[in-house]
Amino acid sequence: MTAYKWQVRMSGTGGQGIISGAIMLAQAALNDGFNAVQSQVYGPESRGGSTKSEIIIDDEDIFYLKVVCPNVVLLMSPEAYKKYGQDVLPGGMVLLDSSIAKEALPADALIYALPMIEAARTQVGNELVANTLALGALIALSDMISIKSMEEAITERFAAKPKVLDVNLRAFRLGVEMGMAAK
Repeated sequence: MTAYKWQVRMSGTGGQGIISGAIMLAQAALNDGFNAVQSQVYGPESRGGSTKSEIIIDDEDIFYLKVVCPNVVLLMSPEAYKKYGQDVLPGGMVLLDSSIAKEALPADALIYALPMIEAARTQVGNELVANTLALGALIALSDMISIKSMEEAITERFAAKPKVLDVNLRAFRLGVEMGMAAK
């Protein structure tokens, strides 16, 4: 039997919700019965600086808590693209916002460029939920966890804020649609 293992690196700019999204992804993996760990790195500024978060999802115990070479990379800013665009295992997946230049990405990776920030702004009405939209696309493209568990994690995260919960669930579902269409 092959082990189930995902090493995910998510990166963007502070304020885009990269860390929040990573926490929700790890929670959704736990909801699905997997083991998960999540770590994060902030740039020198809390907003506008670089952020990176890593998640390991495994069906076995996780003994090494650092992503060595991710099989999935999510890039939400040009700076993230420059730093981590090449950091994916051969045959892995890179999901990036389509506003980011796509040259020099690994030729042996699955590359998906989707207008996630623009869709959050124009179709959901709030650019701040681009992270949740990106999670929907990521899950639809990879099948790493269930849509139901991700919706549960989003609900847990925003339960005390019904309006914020509603807009995040709408963004997530739009991201799932975008990811399914891109498959």
